[in-house]
Amino acid sequence: MAKLWHCQTLRGKLMTMTPAIATMRITSSIREAELALDEALCKLSRLLTQLITARIEDEGDAFVGQAEVMRLINAQKSISASANDLARVHGGMLDIGRERLLIDDCPDENGPVRRGFLAV
Repeated sequence: MAKLWHCQTLRGKLMTMTPAIATMRITSSIREAELALDEALCKLSRLLTQLITARIEDEGDAFVGQAEVMRLINAQKSISASANDLARVHGGMLDIGRERLLIDDCPDENGPVRRGFLAV
């Protein structure tokens, strides 16, 4: 009989799942979080490009909106740091999965976790 894990959902209900199901859910959630951070970086980069382009095309003062540009760059740095932390979480969870003999490695490209920049 498969070992069951118990966890509480956000709504406070007790849920039972096997280690394999928990592993699949965690894998999927890590992938979603990695993707969300990548998308956020892309959106902030797009916004930064638009702000600088507007400033260039305005042919006005080169420092108009500079404080906002700097804040946006700081937001990019924060998200980049978060992506780095998430990569470490990914690696740590991979180690735990290996220790508990739940996984050997990240699933291939067709699996729930993508390979690439943030893959461990």
